[in-house]
Amino acid sequence: MKILIVEDQKRVGRFVEKALAEQNYIPFLAGSCAAARDAVAEAPYDVVILDLGLPDGDGLELLREWRSSGFETPILILSARDAVEDRIHGLNLGADDYLPKPFSVDELLARVRSLLRRHSTAKTTVLIHGDIRLDLVSHGVTRAGEKIDLTSREFALLELFLQNPDRLLTRTYIAEKVWETSYDLETNLIDVYIRRLRRKLEISPDRPVIRTVRGSGYQFA
Repeated sequence: MKILIVEDQKRVGRFVEKALAEQNYIPFLAGSCAAARDAVAEAPYDVVILDLGLPDGDGLELLREWRSSGFETPILILSARDAVEDRIHGLNLGADDYLPKPFSVDELLARVRSLLRRHSTAKTTVLIHGDIRLDLVSHGVTRAGEKIDLTSREFALLELFLQNPDRLLTRTYIAEKVWETSYDLETNLIDVYIRRLRRKLEISPDRPVIRTVRGSGYQFA
């Protein structure tokens, strides 16, 4: 499950990010309204944890903007604004929950789990491309009905491709989304994982699943 953390205080953001990662969620940290907009435009998230005091705008305005555009991902406001009026205003604008700072990490995790349960029935949890099927809940993958065992990193890489079918994904983009870093791209780590995924998914070399676009990146066929 992918969770977007919109928080400009690095210490708080890293603390929440670490807590979520320890529970096997996939967190992504955005430190501004602009970064948050880019994040939701690039990939789907299961929950957004939203601070209100951001350097380039008010989180409530971002919330209003998202809801008016049809953005339905559950949003948990995490803010130092703890007055009752602030909570009511945030909920009225479309937030699903409101947790004031300072907060208990156990309560934060409990509220995230609650949001995921409440929205699980309305959310697409299975990605399908041709005869390849990926279940985001069970972490199961099949091709033509046959089970395929993937490591967690291979699963994340396949999920990224299935979310972007036919789109050319650069090595930098893959590194940022799957490894959450723009590490030295001279290394062949991505190439190694692409080869592993191909071996597990491809039925025949004449029917490639992942196409290499030399000098640019990879494309899921």
